[in-house]
Amino acid sequence: MAKEAAFEAYFDRYEAWFEKNIFVYQAELRAIKSFLPPDGKGLEIGVGSGLFAAPLGIRHGVEPSRVMSAKARDRGIAVTHGVAEALPFGDAVFDFALMVMTVCFLDDMDAAFSQTNRVLKPGGTFVIGFVDKNSPLGRAYEQNKMQSVFYKDATFYAVDDLLAYLTKAGFGEFSIAQTIFGMPSDIPADEPVKPGYGEGSFVVIKAMK
Repeated sequence: MAKEAAFEAYFDRYEAWFEKNIFVYQAELRAIKSFLPPDGKGLEIGVGSGLFAAPLGIRHGVEPSRVMSAKARDRGIAVTHGVAEALPFGDAVFDFALMVMTVCFLDDMDAAFSQTNRVLKPGGTFVIGFVDKNSPLGRAYEQNKMQSVFYKDATFYAVDDLLAYLTKAGFGEFSIAQTIFGMPSDIPADEPVKPGYGEGSFVVIKAMK
């Protein structure tokens, strides 16, 4: 998760994307929230500027970018400097963990998911939000990644890829939801959240320890 240089340099551009695409942002929040436990101690891994953790009520985050961490702290998040592959927490500390778009920037998926499993309590919940590689938006991102300051070093994954990594790391009891059924610039109103995958570009997986 050491690909933070672009987020350091283009922080304002990152924030502006969510402001411009407000209906996309709100749909992603709804999809994630539908899988989060109603209470308990939560951690967002790759918390960024806190755009997801803050409205979702997650009070702890880990983040490698100093610039993004400072903004997340302004939003009330207790941020610890670190990366997903070596989480700076003890065993069985959190009730649930969240990654939003973090998986495409991981250096070692196996290590990151193993670390997530380690810091979760028995029966803990792991929620991942990401752009499906096989979706229209995923294909567009992949095709144009070299023109993006954020995604040029990203690796996009399909749902089945992540399910395989999660299973290998000891997770199970998967639930899946999807949203964003068009390109972000073409979404003028609230997007629905539907079960499953294969139609929506933004997919959320819930996995249990």
